[in-house]
Parts: sequence; C-alpha cells; structure tokens
Amino acid sequence: MRIPLRDTAAVAAGVLAPFAVAVVLMPLRTSVAHTNLALLLVVVVVAVSAFGNRFAGTLAALSVAAWFDFFHTEPYQSFHIEDRADLETAVLLLVVGLIVSQLAARARTMKRVAITDAMHLERLHATTRLARSTSSSDDVVRRVLYELVEVLELRACRFEYGTLIGRPPRLDPDGTVQVDGWIWDLERQGWPEGEIELRAVVRGRYQGRFLLTPEPDSVPPPLEARLVAADLAAQAAAALDDDSVTVGPRS
Repeated sequence: MRIPLRDTAAVAAGVLAPFAVAVVLMPLRTSVAHTNLALLLVVVVVAVSAFGNRFAGTLAALSVAAWFDFFHTEPYQSFHIEDRADLETAVLLLVVGLIVSQLAARARTMKRVAITDAMHLERLHATTRLARSTSSSDDVVRRVLYELVEVLELRACRFEYGTLIGRPPRLDPDGTVQVDGWIWDLERQGWPEGEIELRAVVRGRYQGRFLLTPEPDSVPPPLEARLVAADLAAQAAAALDDDSVTVGPRS
C-alpha cells in the first residue's frame, strides 16, 4: 500500500530538521542559555508535528533531544552529558517535545476531521437539493458519480442500470467491503482488485449499481467517507425509484 507523500516528507523532516537547526544554532551555544536553545528546538517539533503526523512528531522529539545533547552539551560532539543541569534540560526537552508533538498532531487531526465532515455534509446537501429541483433521475446519478469519485478518491466510476451480473467485491451500506461473502480487511489489505460495486437500493428495491475503480495501490478512505458514499448511492436510488414510479420501469 502506497504511503502518502506528505507523511513521507514529514518523517524525513522529523529526522533532518532537528539536525539542521541544531547545527545552525551551534555558534550560539556559548552565548545563549541552553534552556533557551532547547525552546528553539521545541519549535521544530511543533512545526514537524503540525505538518505531519504523530509518528513524525515523536521522531522529531527524539531527534531534537539527541542533537541537543550532541551539539550543545559538554563534551561537544558526544552523546555523553557531564553537567547535571544540561542532563535535566535534555530530559525535559525530550518530554516536552513528545507532549507537544502529540498535542500538535491531535490539533491538526481534529482540524482535518472538522473540514472533512463539513465537505461530506455539503456533498450530501448538494445532492439532496439537486434531487428536489430536477425532474431527471439521470442528473442525480451523474452528480453522485462525480461525488463518489471525489469522496472515495477513485480513478473512475460508472453506473449500471438493471439486474445484477457477476459477483464483484461489494461496498455495503455499513462501510465494509465484502469479497465472496467475507468481510475484506481494507486497512490491512487495501482495496480488492477490480471494480467494486455499490448498490443503489431504496425501500428494498434494487435500482442499479455504481461500479467503483480505485487508484492502483491507493489507501482506502476512512469509514466516514465510505458511509457518505453509501448515502449518496441511496439518494440516487431514491431518485431512480421516484422516476420509475412516474414513467415506468427503465429498460
């Protein structure tokens, strides 16, 4: 499964940024209190954590403590600390760095979740407004096709009217994926190969199915996104059901 580029960059920054900043601060190590240098290094941890994730933040905290010891405590260019005050500063730098990294990563996660939830809600509302304002169920299907590509980060998506043919992997309304009657472990195995069906069903009546084509080796979206996809398919099914009641079954 492919690791997102941002996470890779954050991990690299967690290793390299503390080293680079510690080197840049070397000329100040005899004129600036070590506690002040430690505070400047904590800023690096905050920056890496805000940009990346918890792992990158933790790595940055460990890296900061190590390079503070190596470059800014006597004996220099050694991981040995002779002065007790410097040892306490290094330990506190590590502890504070770990705490700050977790808090910063959590704040970033909460912000991302809030933004994502707002976007999901707008997708559902926009599709509902279209369903109420248009007389064509095809318009709703086309809108849902577009939204499914966006919310599930798909390569492609198409809709099939009519009866079921074959037994491809299926995305169920509860957000799980079934393959041959077994629940597929998305988190560990990624998307199953081939197209994945998402059935458009309303009040027990089958209207068709969306066939989803994920990007190769892509990370499956979280459960919340998969539930939104199921709700979008249900909206398309409702529009198709109303259309069939009005003009008769679609051939």
